[in-house]
Amino acid sequence: MSVKAFKLVPAVEWERLMRDKARISVECIECCGKNLYIGTNDCFIYHFLLEEKISSVGKITFTATKQLHKYLGFKKAVSELKAASALNRLLVLCDNAITLVNMMNLEPVPTGARIKGAVTFTLNENPVNGDPFCVEVCIISVKRRTIQMFMVYEDRVQIVKEVFTPEQPCAVAVDGHYLCLALTTQYIILNYNTGTSQDLFPYCSEEKRPIVKRIGREEFLLAGPGGLGMFATVDGISQRAPVHWSENVIGAALCFPYVVALDDEFITVHSMLDQQLKQTLPFKEGHILQDFEGKVIVATNKGVYILVPLPLERQIQDLLASHRVEEALVLAKGARRNIPKEKFQVMYKRILQQAGFIHFAQLQFLEAKELFRTGQLDVRELISLYPFLLPTSSSFTRSHPPLHEYADLNQLTQGDQEKMTKCKRFLMSYLNEVRSTEVTNGYKEDIDTALLKLYAEANHESLLDLLVSENFCLLTDSAAWLEKHKKYFALGLLYHYNGQDAAALQLWVKIVNGDIQDSTRSDLYEYIVDFLTFCSDQELVWKYAEWALQKSEEVGVQIFTKRPLEEQQKTSFNPDDVMNCLNKYSKSLVKYLEYLVLDKKIEKEKYHTHLAVLYLEAVLKSVTIDNCEELTETRTKLRSLLQKSDFYRIHFILDKIRGTDLHMERAILYGKLEEHDKALHILVHELKDFTAAEDYCIWSSESKDLPYKQRLFHMLLSVYLNPVSSGCELVMAAVDLLNNHAAEFDAACVLQLVPDSWSVQLLSPFLTGAMRESIHTKRMTQIALGLAKAENLIYKHDKVKLKGTPIILSDKKLCQLCQSPFSDPAFVRYPDGGMVHTHCAGNRFLNPNLTHHLSNPSSQT
Repeated sequence: MSVKAFKLVPAVEWERLMRDKARISVECIECCGKNLYIGTNDCFIYHFLLEEKISSVGKITFTATKQLHKYLGFKKAVSELKAASALNRLLVLCDNAITLVNMMNLEPVPTGARIKGAVTFTLNENPVNGDPFCVEVCIISVKRRTIQMFMVYEDRVQIVKEVFTPEQPCAVAVDGHYLCLALTTQYIILNYNTGTSQDLFPYCSEEKRPIVKRIGREEFLLAGPGGLGMFATVDGISQRAPVHWSENVIGAALCFPYVVALDDEFITVHSMLDQQLKQTLPFKEGHILQDFEGKVIVATNKGVYILVPLPLERQIQDLLASHRVEEALVLAKGARRNIPKEKFQVMYKRILQQAGFIHFAQLQFLEAKELFRTGQLDVRELISLYPFLLPTSSSFTRSHPPLHEYADLNQLTQGDQEKMTKCKRFLMSYLNEVRSTEVTNGYKEDIDTALLKLYAEANHESLLDLLVSENFCLLTDSAAWLEKHKKYFALGLLYHYNGQDAAALQLWVKIVNGDIQDSTRSDLYEYIVDFLTFCSDQELVWKYAEWALQKSEEVGVQIFTKRPLEEQQKTSFNPDDVMNCLNKYSKSLVKYLEYLVLDKKIEKEKYHTHLAVLYLEAVLKSVTIDNCEELTETRTKLRSLLQKSDFYRIHFILDKIRGTDLHMERAILYGKLEEHDKALHILVHELKDFTAAEDYCIWSSESKDLPYKQRLFHMLLSVYLNPVSSGCELVMAAVDLLNNHAAEFDAACVLQLVPDSWSVQLLSPFLTGAMRESIHTKRMTQIALGLAKAENLIYKHDKVKLKGTPIILSDKKLCQLCQSPFSDPAFVRYPDGGMVHTHCAGNRFLNPNLTHHLSNPSSQT
């Protein structure tokens, strides 16, 4: 596919060059700055001054002003011209001799310095000699298979090297010490300094004209077989793919990133970046194509033309306009070397963004996303394509010049709803990815608001996730949009995020009451209760507590019973106020009191008593309506409370129970009053529940000492063995009690109580258990005694160690503190062996070290 990379502009036309000399033709050209030199077949050199002009519409023209011309005095054509601007010299090859002439007046140097015997020559553009006033010239000599290297100065020449080649050379290019040679049958790389050579590939110079051109440091362009333009380095390898020329290529030139080739009828332009043919220009009778410092000049026998490169930016924009995205990006990357870094970065980002929009318009979303991210697109450029997504308060204006040609998404999709849906899905995904990145700094409100609108319109599940996490949705725009799409629950979340809990609750309550319709959450009532549970605004909680309780007492009371600990610390509700609110709701009141008494462990009599009364009333009510299941559950709770709590009014509850069938509960209350005989009488004689009687003894003696526990079990045994009410059933209960709880009895006392008629076999489990318990107790006592003796022995050993070596005290010993002799046998000795008076040791302020000694438990006296 074609790209307009160059424009062919006339530079020197035939009329200005030759006037009426019809047989005169252009043989060679050289351009140095604005100086253009033309060598003709009649041995003349013409010097022109080139002036470039740009019109108001951007059209480029060249004006060639003739400075002078010079006849060299030979009858042969001027074969080659090379300018050495550092020397102000023009090297002219004519009749196998290279003459040095002045660049301005075209006069030969006075010394007559010249190089003889040259078939063709070239300059070393990467010289190995460090002299700035010298150029290195490489010639193909008239001698067979010979290359010669010369140093050319302002007025003299000097041969420095002569190199012999395997075959006759036809063309040469030089870079440093390396020669790239077209021989008769092949191309080679030759290091003239070391003499080493590297074969490249075969080529028949008799069939086609060889081309050897240096295109960069240690790299050459060659005309290969099969119409290929081959790239080769001095190491003999190719780092670029070849370009496909015509079979009849005459010349080649380089104007990065393009390779320009000339054949009999066309000028072709190939890209070095992707090796594709980019442009073809008709051009007949051309026989010269050369590049000079970025200027590409082509010539026929009768005229000279310049290939003017169009600006790379314009070429890239043309490619983008043709939707040739990949080519545009390749060209843009290649342009890096020709454009200043800062300018390139700005340009390249814009190109990436434009390419992204092209892919986007083609619904190639993965490619578009990658280009948008790499090009750091202001995502509002994308959002602005979607009508009404940007907030009304947004100050965004689109880039100028525009990044794309579309007014909005409707134009881009031409009203195709399926395409619009795909585009919206892409934007949702893209915004969700970039909203947390640094590229969105400064306009997060625009992004989050647009994302909310897309989610709401598409009924997307991520709408709620957006609103319950950190977001920057603008309230006014977002609220109107959510209301438009009947997303009332989400609107409530938006109000809550913006600190408007009252508005949120009002909206949600309307949904639950059926005033407005929104099926987002089927458990919205439970959600509101949970919301109120975490709400720190007490006024708001009280406002909606009644409503929640009316809907469900069991769920509504959770507003007060499931408040998190940190919320309780910040906003503590007075339990009395809560209970006043719950008085109309008995189930809620019970739940709340259970929360206070059982969960929070509040030790207040009124709460414990109130809960017990409510349990009792519920039990009595269940009895009247014959609700067995509820009765069992509530009665279990009542018994548990009566057993475990020590804070209710026992007599008050007992008075309420009298006259009912709640015998077990009455027994528990008697137990709390330490009236165990009454309690056991109820359990044994009224309820005849022997298991319950045993359990009573166990729980009543919890956290009590062994004698207390034994007393309870002995009381129960006495009840069983009471001769007044004794019966076979009670006897069996007594036997079971003894056999099952042998460790809880004093065996000696039991043997005095049991009737003599009882056999040993009947009490064998009890007796066995009692014996085991007695032996176990004895052994444990022996172990404890042994441990105590061992501990005492350790202490005695420590005491002996502490006594240590005998201490001798004489009248020659002096107190360490007062330095006075001892007049009394009483003294204090420190662990370091120092001795002081007892009264000196008592004075802790005499010596700073004294406190340390006295506090040491190892001090000896």
